[in-house]
Amino acid sequence: MRQADIVRNTKETQISVGLNIDGRGVYEGTSGAGFLDHMLELFARHGHFDLKLQCAGDAHVDYHHSAEDVGIVMGRAFAQALGDMRGIIRYGSALLPMDEALVMVALDISGRFHLAFDVAFPTEKIGAFDTELVREFLSGFARALGLTLHVRLISGQNSHHISEAVFKGLARALSSAAAIDPERALEIPSTKGTLT
Repeated sequence: MRQADIVRNTKETQISVGLNIDGRGVYEGTSGAGFLDHMLELFARHGHFDLKLQCAGDAHVDYHHSAEDVGIVMGRAFAQALGDMRGIIRYGSALLPMDEALVMVALDISGRFHLAFDVAFPTEKIGAFDTELVREFLSGFARALGLTLHVRLISGQNSHHISEAVFKGLARALSSAAAIDPERALEIPSTKGTLT
């Protein structure tokens, strides 16, 4: 089973994450930010990941530290659960529609961090959640996992729909990339012999 449990405590956040990559798509717990919880529930469901999360953060300031640090801890959990990356497909992509919004997500579980985020939100907030924190979450997640991640908005006018398309697209692309290739289950998909 590809599972991990990670705990990270700082002066700004106290976070625990339990992950099963080969799960049923169940999200339990709270990030402390209602909208982020909504996005993480979508991420778990559409990636078929089981995700347990508890975050106590300095929400009295804003949700910045919580969003970024949840991304970091989730990225570490994926990295630990994937181990030496043996047998994975490695690459994944999704073209994800959500009503009027259309988002492209392409990624490589490469062991190298790069985030290309070409998404302009029409509004600065979705409820109490700053839309710029979507990028902060993705940056923390991709850096901790060692992920090359490209996210591009093709069309969209509704910030909520755009964010949903981003998280669902990430889930679908990551699920494909993390899947085991049955014909190459013992191989590390790199000419270097390592992805870590």
